[in-house]
Amino acid sequence: MSYTKEMLENDRVKFTVDVDSEQWKAALQEAYVKERGKYQVDGFRKGHAPRAFIERLYGPQVFFDEALDIILPKTYDEILDKETDLFPVDRPEVSITAITDSTLQYTAEVQLKPTVTLGAYTGIEFQKEKVKVTKEEVSEEINKARENAGWWEQVTDRPAQMGDKVKIDYAGSVDGVAFEGGTAADYDLELGSGTFIPGFEEGVVGMNVGESKSVNVKFPEQYHAENLAGKDAVFVVTVKDITVKKLPELDDEFAKDVSDFDTFKEYQADVKKKITARKDDAAEAALERKIIDTVVENAKVTVPQCMIDDEAEEMVNEFAYRLMYQGLNIEDYFKYTGQTAEQLKQTYHEPAERTVKTRLVLEQVIKAAGIEVTQEDEDAVYADLAEKQNKSVEEIKKDFNEHYASYVKNEALNKKLMAYLKANNTIK
Repeated sequence: MSYTKEMLENDRVKFTVDVDSEQWKAALQEAYVKERGKYQVDGFRKGHAPRAFIERLYGPQVFFDEALDIILPKTYDEILDKETDLFPVDRPEVSITAITDSTLQYTAEVQLKPTVTLGAYTGIEFQKEKVKVTKEEVSEEINKARENAGWWEQVTDRPAQMGDKVKIDYAGSVDGVAFEGGTAADYDLELGSGTFIPGFEEGVVGMNVGESKSVNVKFPEQYHAENLAGKDAVFVVTVKDITVKKLPELDDEFAKDVSDFDTFKEYQADVKKKITARKDDAAEAALERKIIDTVVENAKVTVPQCMIDDEAEEMVNEFAYRLMYQGLNIEDYFKYTGQTAEQLKQTYHEPAERTVKTRLVLEQVIKAAGIEVTQEDEDAVYADLAEKQNKSVEEIKKDFNEHYASYVKNEALNKKLMAYLKANNTIK
């Protein structure tokens, strides 16, 4: 096989390939062996007719298509094995320019990974958000823990109030007729939670244990049950129990119950420390996104449509997987939304283009900066995973298959890239 190479505009390449006569003849013979069982020739059992008889009866080109399926991938792969500096990102467009029973010539035109021209990726000044934690934020976090540590006590000396939890029986009707889902017994309702339609919980406020009354409400105009939307309804409600939530005092005993600290002051300081760390992580993540976005914006690259389409398709597949874990499938989604598969894919066009461009630019930065991953870098990722999962590094490595090993290497590469960008830019 021999070929010539022609570089085209927009990062495309065209190969003109002359297949060796013997190689083409061998492909035709292989096609005959594979396909002969499909042909019936008088005087021969099916599948046993000589090739010359089949070609005489059905035409000399009868095995061309199958032979092309055999020879084209083989010779194209041979070319790519030699052209190690070229990185196709799409299937080649093949045209047969000459074909006989002893000769074959074809052209293969294919899109290559686009050329990236880096702009400034070092020497840039970035601003990291300064982290501040207010007393109100600390109090809010502590109050959440206080709420979780609270308990419910029975009330016997007063009627129900907002914030109480009541156990009720209720029976609803519209125009005197009961409706589906409108009746329940021993239902626990926290007043003020907004669980029921407007007016219902307010109607229960002021009722005592053992008391029954009718609560008049109106269903919202936009309601999931169309037969009830906008209708006036009456609920006969009986209160069977009232409880009120009690909260612990914010003291040392509370700190011991909700943390590993012996004093409330120590617990309070730890809460502030954790909020600070959380906000600092968020600020660091925002800074990293800004650095990446700036480096990508400064670069020049035209992303081929085929790469955008492939990435959008991958995003659609990921969306379908997420639906599956929620007990839905993509066809149900299309039915409920009225959207088509092509329309959904189109919504991912911009994020797909942005994702591919980012990947291409960062690959070029890694290459330009000479960043390489060492075993020490990968070990650091394993150690981090082990700490997060409370396992040993040996356990983590044992659990990881080849796919995850690739993930570890990419994670190490990304960490090293980000460390390089932070070290070679100014962070204020």
